Amino acid sequence: MRARREEVGGAGRGGAGSGSGGGGAGGAKMAYQTFRQEYLQQLELITPFQLYFNPELIFKHFQVWRLITNYLFFGPVGFNFLFNMIFLYRYCRMLEEGSFRGRTADFVFMFLFGGLLMTLFGLFVNLVFLGQAFTIMLVYVWSRRNPYVRMNFFGLLIFQAPFLPWVLMGFSLLLGNSIIVDLLGIAVGHIYFFLEDVFPNQPGGGRLLRTPSVLKAIFDTPEDDPNYNPLPEERPGGFAWGEGQRLGG
Repeated sequence: MRARREEVGGAGRGGAGSGSGGGGAGGAKMAYQTFRQEYLQQLELITPFQLYFNPELIFKHFQVWRLITNYLFFGPVGFNFLFNMIFLYRYCRMLEEGSFRGRTADFVFMFLFGGLLMTLFGLFVNLVFLGQAFTIMLVYVWSRRNPYVRMNFFGLLIFQAPFLPWVLMGFSLLLGNSIIVDLLGIAVGHIYFFLEDVFPNQPGGGRLLRTPSVLKAIFDTPEDDPNYNPLPEERPGGFAWGEGQRLGG
């Protein structure tokens, strides 16, 4: 199989590479919500204290919005913020247009499963914002599903795609950042990849992750019924004018 090469560069822990034009709807919407959240914060209409993950405020004071808003805050607009926006949009788009093409419900279910798992882990680690971990999860899933893609990291390192999350974690370490966020994203991404792609293909394995039918009904286009016989006016060309029986037949 021919290997493709992707360029990794930009800001923060990494950056954007080359890719096809057009973006995935899921990545664009999430990036837009994050930018909107950041814009409101700059206007001082909201503050990070109203957004961060706090189990006590969520369960005792019913501030349930924190379950979502903690994923939409990436810090003040700057170098690291732009990097996260680029990576979030890029790898969300490539997943949606690649392995999840035509499977929007499965794509949404991955978001829900990853978010739920990170929230559970967030109860035991000292993390107040989980957006960067979610981005790393997307990078991990994409990298494992594209093992033959060659990555070029700032022109300094050339490696296969599965090493990308670990390279980003090492870059974070060099910048003096905590790697707990990266480890959480890698762990959740690996759990999803194992349950979805590895375990079903093992002897005695099976699919443990099944997209709920309600998500399929909402997001997926219903399949055509092969036994459906369309009425004459629904067929191409309409009625078969002039194909009646012969008189006296």
